[in-house]
Amino acid sequence: MRFEESMDVTLRQLDVFVAIVDHEGFGAAAAALGMSQSSVSHSLASLERAVQGELVQRATPVRPSPLGDVLLPHARATLAAARAFHAAASAHRSAGAAGSIRLAVPPTAARGLLPGLLRLWREQLPHIEIRIFEGLDEEIEEWLESGTVDAAVLIDPDPLPRGALHLATDAYEAVLRSDHPLAGEESIALADLLDDPLLATTSGCETQVKHLHSLTGHPYRPTQRIRELTTLLSMVEAGLGVAIIPSLAASMMPDTLTLVPLLPRLERRLVLTGPTARPWHPNVTAIRDLCEKHAADM
Repeated sequence: MRFEESMDVTLRQLDVFVAIVDHEGFGAAAAALGMSQSSVSHSLASLERAVQGELVQRATPVRPSPLGDVLLPHARATLAAARAFHAAASAHRSAGAAGSIRLAVPPTAARGLLPGLLRLWREQLPHIEIRIFEGLDEEIEEWLESGTVDAAVLIDPDPLPRGALHLATDAYEAVLRSDHPLAGEESIALADLLDDPLLATTSGCETQVKHLHSLTGHPYRPTQRIRELTTLLSMVEAGLGVAIIPSLAASMMPDTLTLVPLLPRLERRLVLTGPTARPWHPNVTAIRDLCEKHAADM
């Protein structure tokens, strides 16, 4: 079946549409794109005529319309594919062609794993610019498949995406004040924490912590659920309870807190991957291959 062109839509129009949504306004989108605000408005109006409907609600802040919500993921995916197409063509002309990619990471990986990776990529692949997007696990998977980002560090993906690289493994541990009676133990059982108020983080770890409670037959009853990991650690530091976090978060902890291994041990895998539903950006393949080579050389 031959595809028939039914509308005249340009990549620039899609870029403008996505920028208006991401920056929540026409002026901010214009500044980000290096365009005049009138040009941004004209591009969006042309796109709306092509799709025969309003794409954004013209209020403050600007939000997608119902039609915009439907078309936004397709716009992102189209732009991501176009970036990959351009990068592949550039790589064909010359090895090590410059370009940028967008990488999404969860908070604990951003602090415990990312600095070393960025240093490696900057030293070995200086022609690749990497823009970081930090988000929760479920957000990151959606960003990757929608085209918001070109690559991501995922936690325990199942199944493992084709081409994905296992970057690291860490375990969930108890975070306690250094003066807590159990702070000096080599390891503690989850049951040992039941007398303390449990402070839970919702920033990507809660599913695994629930699973840990299920494994041991103990009810999961947090007294507080906090999104920001730094706020959670501050509450533990204030003596308001204990928490369970991945060991990669150790770099965020003040000296007044300590991590103690938990039994049973529950590990998580962090993997670097591109999208599953479209070809990878060549620079994503390049950073993945460098990580693999670096791990093999260590």
